[in-house]
Amino acid sequence: MQVIDGTKEGNVHFKWHPDNSPIATVKPGEEFRVIIPDSSTMQIQENYTTDDMAGIDGSKLDGATGPVYIEGAEPGDAIEVEIRNISTGNWGWTAIMKDFGLLKFRFSEELFIWDIKDGFATVRGNSLKGVKIPVRPFLGVVGTSPSKDEYGMIPPQSFGGNMDNKLLKKGARLILPVNVKGALLSFADPHASQGDGEVCGTAIETSAQVDAVVTLKKNFPLKYPRLLSSVEESGKQMVSMGIGPDLYSAAQEAVLDMIQVLMEKGFTENEAFALCSVAGNLRISEIVDEPNFVVSLLLDEEFARSR
Repeated sequence: MQVIDGTKEGNVHFKWHPDNSPIATVKPGEEFRVIIPDSSTMQIQENYTTDDMAGIDGSKLDGATGPVYIEGAEPGDAIEVEIRNISTGNWGWTAIMKDFGLLKFRFSEELFIWDIKDGFATVRGNSLKGVKIPVRPFLGVVGTSPSKDEYGMIPPQSFGGNMDNKLLKKGARLILPVNVKGALLSFADPHASQGDGEVCGTAIETSAQVDAVVTLKKNFPLKYPRLLSSVEESGKQMVSMGIGPDLYSAAQEAVLDMIQVLMEKGFTENEAFALCSVAGNLRISEIVDEPNFVVSLLLDEEFARSR
C-alpha cells in the first residue's frame, strides 16, 4: 500500500490553489494510506501549556497533506473518497482562542491536552475532571483543488476543504467535484471527537493515519460535496451540504441538493421537497470557520434508493 506522509517537509500545503504540485499519484480503486498531522501542523506539542499558544503561527494552521493526483480525473467529473479506516494519535488538544470561535472575545485563552486511550479521551491535569469523551474520529478537511484563484485553509469552500463535518468518519463516502486535471485531493485536520458546530473553534485535535480509496465518477457535475455516512443511531444516511457565508442560504442549498439527489432516484421535485420536510434533518456542522459555514441535511438512505 502506498503511504503518503504529511509529517515530511514539502508534503503539506497551506493554500488551496490549482498550481499546487502533486506529492503522489493514485489510481481509482487503489487503497492508499495518508499520515496526517494535527491542525496546528505539529506546532503544538503534548507538553505545551496555555502560555505556549502565543508562539503558534496562524498561517500554518490546517496544513493539508497533498495534493494527491487521481489518474483519469478531468474537470466536470467527480471523485468519491471512501474512508476505510482512521487511527488517531495517542494524545490531542483543544484550545480556546480569544479571537476565534462562536463566542470570540468573551473567554480567556486556555489549552487542554487530552490522553486518547481505550476508546476515550480524558484531559490531563485538573480540568474537566471525571469527563470521558468517547473517541469518534473523523477528518475535518478533505478537498479537491479549485479551478482558479487561491483560497485560505480555514473557510470551507464549494470544493470541500475545512468542512468539520463529524460524519466524515470511517465508512463514509464523500463525493467531491473535480475542477482541474487529476482532482488534486488533500486531507487535513483529524479530530478524535467533536460536537456539531465546533463552537469554541477547536475539537479534540490530533494526528491520524487514514486508509482511503477513490472512485472516479465521469461526467458528474457537482455544486457542493455530498456524503454517504453511517450514523450509529439510525443506519446509513445520505448527506447533502450547503456551504456559504449565510446559514439560511446554506440551509437552502443543502435542501436543494438533496432534492436533486432524490430526483435522480426517480422522485418528482415536489415529492422530494416533501420527503426532505418529513424525514430530513438539518444540522449546523460548522459555524466557526468564517466567512463560510456548513449546513448538512441528513436523510435515511432507505428513502434515497432508486424507485
